Amino acid sequence: MGIQQMIMAAGTSIYSGVLAVAHYVSPYISVYPFTSGTGFGAKYSNPSTLPTGNGKSVAFSPDGADLAVGHFTSPYISVYSWSSGFGAKYSDPSTLPAGAGQSVAFSPSGDDLAVAHGTSPYISVYPWSSGFGTKYSDPSTLPAADGLGVAWSPSGADLAIAHWAHPHVAVYPWSSGFGTKYANPSTLPPSNGRWPAFSPDGADLAVAHDNSPHVSVYPWTSGTGFGTKYADPATVPAGHGFGVAFSPDGATIAVAHDTTPFISAYPWSSGFGTKYANPSTLPYNQGRSVTFSPDGADLAVGYVTSIHVSVYPWSSGFGTKYSDPSTLPAGAGLGVAFSPA
Repeated sequence: MGIQQMIMAAGTSIYSGVLAVAHYVSPYISVYPFTSGTGFGAKYSNPSTLPTGNGKSVAFSPDGADLAVGHFTSPYISVYSWSSGFGAKYSDPSTLPAGAGQSVAFSPSGDDLAVAHGTSPYISVYPWSSGFGTKYSDPSTLPAADGLGVAWSPSGADLAIAHWAHPHVAVYPWSSGFGTKYANPSTLPPSNGRWPAFSPDGADLAVAHDNSPHVSVYPWTSGTGFGTKYADPATVPAGHGFGVAFSPDGATIAVAHDTTPFISAYPWSSGFGTKYANPSTLPYNQGRSVTFSPDGADLAVGYVTSIHVSVYPWSSGFGTKYSDPSTLPAGAGLGVAFSPA
């Protein structure tokens, strides 16, 4: 009996959706059917209107009906309707992000779409309803430099931006607009913030960053802000942290980084546990992005060198890497996202 049949016999649903990879080199976005226990299906046809430059990040709307791609060339963000394939690209926002779309994220309600970008104001947020609304006013206190990653809290009440330059992370209350920036954490990330991630219960906020320990995690309380930074893991990620993600149950935290083994995963319970053993087949080069499937059964890593994306079964440790897709992403996999369950 195969993995899929065993899961079905146990009465547990299997994730069957899609995995999107934002990458360098045209077509800049590649999307594949993906089924837990089986792996990649044949790549979907490219959108009729491609993103205009290297893809940096990708996100699905919470209902899975839309797919957003952040990219390096104007208009810096492209959004497509999605239904078992690309639909038409939505019209660009009337006020574009001011620079390269480094990170994109839909709010948990799907009512807003945030873009972290190069060039001031470094963060742009738009109402979203099957198309862009008028850009919200900028926050009164801007992030200090280029926005490299953005994440909403699970409640949608807070919006975090990881950025270049001190203090490397900024978090704002959100209610159809920016509130006053929260105070900085007492212990800052030690270098350029690359990516933020809230835990599924909203009680913790992780930031991947350049210098050791390469990831910093803080207790988080909406309305109050940062608590005292958790102790660093006993075995820190081996290089610059580019991506970080919690598993859907909050029991694991994974960091994509630029030095072998390129991916590090830890048990998480209000602090780091002992690092899990590396996968038997490592990603082939610098890890740039990481995400878990909605059921937590699989973990995807985007990275620089061909094959550009690897997916592993996950169950308190790495399983054997799934076979590579038959049509690979054309360039460095800088963003990865599973569609909602």
